[in-house]
Amino acid sequence: MRSALLSTKFICVLLVTIALLSFNCGNASSNNASSNNAPAIKKVSIASFLSEQQFNDLFPMHDKFYSYKAFIKAVDELGQVKLQVSRRSTWIYQFIRTDKTTGKATTIRQDADWNEAWAKAKPDSTYIVDYGNFCTAADAQTNKKELAAFFAEISHETRHGEDGKYNDGLMFIHEYDTTQAYTADNDMYPAVKGKKYYGRGPMQISYNGNYGYASDCIFGDKKVLLNNPELVEKDPVVAFKTAIYFWMTPQPPKPSAHDVMTGKWQPSAADKAKGRSPGFGMTINIINGQIECNKGDNISSMNDRIGFYQHFLKKLGVNDPNCTCSCESMKPYTP
Repeated sequence: MRSALLSTKFICVLLVTIALLSFNCGNASSNNASSNNAPAIKKVSIASFLSEQQFNDLFPMHDKFYSYKAFIKAVDELGQVKLQVSRRSTWIYQFIRTDKTTGKATTIRQDADWNEAWAKAKPDSTYIVDYGNFCTAADAQTNKKELAAFFAEISHETRHGEDGKYNDGLMFIHEYDTTQAYTADNDMYPAVKGKKYYGRGPMQISYNGNYGYASDCIFGDKKVLLNNPELVEKDPVVAFKTAIYFWMTPQPPKPSAHDVMTGKWQPSAADKAKGRSPGFGMTINIINGQIECNKGDNISSMNDRIGFYQHFLKKLGVNDPNCTCSCESMKPYTP
């Protein structure tokens, strides 16, 4: 997958613009607020229901780069980050990143026109992305289903084995062809001369816009990955963090994969008219809809993702009997 935020080329995802940086995140939107009468969900850690032995059983052929310890460390560390995204006049942004370990909130982006009177007169929205909710925000069954979906997508993106066995995930660290630079004009996250932003890590993040934004979220500094994109293929913790960042981060008008798998996202009338509905199939639409969705049920890559999902559900001891697993009749989102 080419992580879709700010990309300009379809390899496995949509071309999008900087406008995609507005969020429709399910972690804090008032539309997604739970009922006051709903039972409280006891927060757990992924390590409490996924052991190292289980991880190795799920990925028997994984490259040693993608270790269980690196995955859990990435989950724990990025879980201490919360991001508030505010938008004015549809294209003017302010990002405030909070380190939950210290409570310190830092403005990591504020566009030049943010305080202009005309911009203030056009407030749009404010959303919170809490990366600590990754696969831990709901009940045990839902958390495992979300983890199965996440593992299915990163397995498909990094597989190098035989179709149908589903034992070959987390093998490729970067894409096969590393000759392409994958740079695009981007005022906020400009490419650094001489650097290449080809697909790396579990979600194969690519393009300077994606690296810069992921770096803002992960490090609170866009320059870390813009200046050193190779960190994603050298540091396994950073690599897993880029995958979690992508999973948790919405791409308006698309929801986040997290919101889909936890049931926070519900389709609008416009979504329903285009065949979009909750379920694993929507995560495929989010990640690679233009290539794999609304093309019938004979798309091998889509079916490979579904096969991985069903494989991991069984391995994790859960099921999804009412799953809309396919995106065969879902219209993809336009660039």
